[in-house]
Amino acid sequence: MTEESSSARQEGALPFFSESVAAGFPSPALGDIQGSLDLNSLCIRHPAATYYVRARGESMLGAGIEDGDILVVDRALSPADGNIIIAAVNGEFTVKRLEIRDGSVLLLPENPAYRPIELCKSDEAEFFGVVTWVIKQLKKS
Repeated sequence: MTEESSSARQEGALPFFSESVAAGFPSPALGDIQGSLDLNSLCIRHPAATYYVRARGESMLGAGIEDGDILVVDRALSPADGNIIIAAVNGEFTVKRLEIRDGSVLLLPENPAYRPIELCKSDEAEFFGVVTWVIKQLKKS
């Protein structure tokens, strides 16, 4: 191991292969190492404003967020229509898709078994960042 690769591993960077892996039909063996990849530099644009939180429940299954997944949340991003956000509504935290239409603000689940939350003037609502990545552990078979 070279000094460069040793120091890169200490900082969190790991080998990154130049070829992708087929999720359909098998492809030839992996090619050359393209370089190294540090997940922090890939997933975090604003380190001072980013945090992780664990998802709980099944309301966001359609967005690929499952119970127990780790969410990477960036508070430096302004929540916009269509973003998945972390919000506190009347003191309770939730992760939902933000929809702004005709002056209404909705927090939409990604599971038809759950109802949207329409924010009213009487609701105490605060947004705590935009979800930018989902980290999940594969289920053991």
